[in-house]
Amino acid sequence: MNIRYGKSLKLSSLRIGNKLVGEKHPCYIIAEIGSNFDGSLIKAKKLIKLAKQAGADCAKFQSFLTKELLSPTGFKDKITFQAKWKKSVWNIYEDAELPRKWHKDLSRYADTLGIHFMFTPYDYAAVDILEENKTPAYKIGSGDITYLDFLKYIARKRKTILLPTGASTITEIRKAINIIKKEGNNKIILLQSVTQYPTPIDEANINAMVTLKKKFHYDVGYSDHSPGILIPIASVALGACVIEKHFTDNPKNLGPDHPHSLDPTNFSDMVKKIRDLEKALGDGIKKVEKSEKHTRIIQRRSVYTIKKIKKGERFDHNNIKCLRPAIGVSASKFNLILKKRAKKDLVPYLPLKENRDYN
Repeated sequence: MNIRYGKSLKLSSLRIGNKLVGEKHPCYIIAEIGSNFDGSLIKAKKLIKLAKQAGADCAKFQSFLTKELLSPTGFKDKITFQAKWKKSVWNIYEDAELPRKWHKDLSRYADTLGIHFMFTPYDYAAVDILEENKTPAYKIGSGDITYLDFLKYIARKRKTILLPTGASTITEIRKAINIIKKEGNNKIILLQSVTQYPTPIDEANINAMVTLKKKFHYDVGYSDHSPGILIPIASVALGACVIEKHFTDNPKNLGPDHPHSLDPTNFSDMVKKIRDLEKALGDGIKKVEKSEKHTRIIQRRSVYTIKKIKKGERFDHNNIKCLRPAIGVSASKFNLILKKRAKKDLVPYLPLKENRDYN
């Protein structure tokens, strides 16, 4: 469905659960719920159901333990880019933790709804829990692209890896890819991303996604943190086979993820526009489309007589002309017909027919 960039890429379909993902298949759309469950298991389930109803292929959370992710002394109570937070960085992360005892319950609930359940793991134990719950794929956090030992551990699970590249250099991306490949796993989809929340539109750099596809010969997608739905839709137009977008029931709720998330109505609108766009992209083969077959006749010209012509009379610019509709000899043959002779008497405004009206 998406734009192809040449035979040299040799891209192939990858599997995420029961879905094939790649340039020949519908875009895989992830509703990133993140911390928007607000500490409630009931709300977490509600958001999974809303994500399914909005058309998402996957409902995704994040699995981390603050003590395994943050240094107790590495952050001050408030740092520059989080100046609006009223709590310390440590407390914000603690509030956003998804209790690990919920993972199995949420996974089973998603399965009953027919939507994939996934979470981004931030430690080895979280990966093991993902395996226990038969995760369909692994989504890495952009911040862990240089955590190479962790990438190795995930790569050994032999499942598709969604590798975001937020705040990363080409060299760092190449090292991450090579580490994953050395473990015998080449099932990688690269995601362009910008790790600023929200991302300024003028820094979304969708074309960097195209660069990643050409440079590394992997399918690509976009993990988006920008306002609205422009960036995901534009990304699909440029070849994204995966879109990740934050999802909430209400962007006005308090919490670190709510403000840059789509509500169900806007998320559903995004999905619909992506699906419509996929249809519009077509197969890339230039041809006369079904809807054009009639207008092709109406808008094109054929050769007509414009006055009475007697049998044996030569055709010239004074007695024939190219007019619409194209129900006779194509206008492309006008010069070939000039100076030929009429086989019989012809009336004005007759569309000439080959082998019938002239020789």
